[in-house]
Amino acid sequence: MTAPSDLVPPAAARLASPDLLRSVFRRHAAGVAVITARGEAGPVGFTATSLTSVSAEPPLVSFGIGTTGSSWPAISRTDHIGVHILGEHQEELAATFARSGADRFGPATSWREGPERVPVLDDVLAWLVCRVVGRVPAGDHRLVIAEVVHGDPTGTGRPLVYHQGRFNGLRD
Repeated sequence: MTAPSDLVPPAAARLASPDLLRSVFRRHAAGVAVITARGEAGPVGFTATSLTSVSAEPPLVSFGIGTTGSSWPAISRTDHIGVHILGEHQEELAATFARSGADRFGPATSWREGPERVPVLDDVLAWLVCRVVGRVPAGDHRLVIAEVVHGDPTGTGRPLVYHQGRFNGLRD
């Protein structure tokens, strides 16, 4: 049985806030992906650390996107998106797609038009093209659920991770 004194939070405990959530998730290492789509004015994309495998049958993935982000208008209307798993050699690419106002598909970014006319980044560890099946409101974000329709898992290298506010490679 739990004693009443065990129910008192430690002195360092804080009330829920956006800052508390950010502070806790800085300690959570996450894989780094870039999500891409074809927008009305050209390709769009952003760096995501919220990518999750949802289901194997059917093959579904999900990710979160802020509704104030520059990619949201295209993601809100598109039928297909690209998911790219970045390697540790792609810190600069991850930073470019995370930076507001960056020329994400400029000369420094190597990409091609892939299946379903989705922008597919070159030299990634793996990529998927997915059909969007849902957009679920979640606070100031939307949780996008998408079904895998094409992909390539044959890239080489080690994954890029995001931890303590920085992109890092894995250590042995």
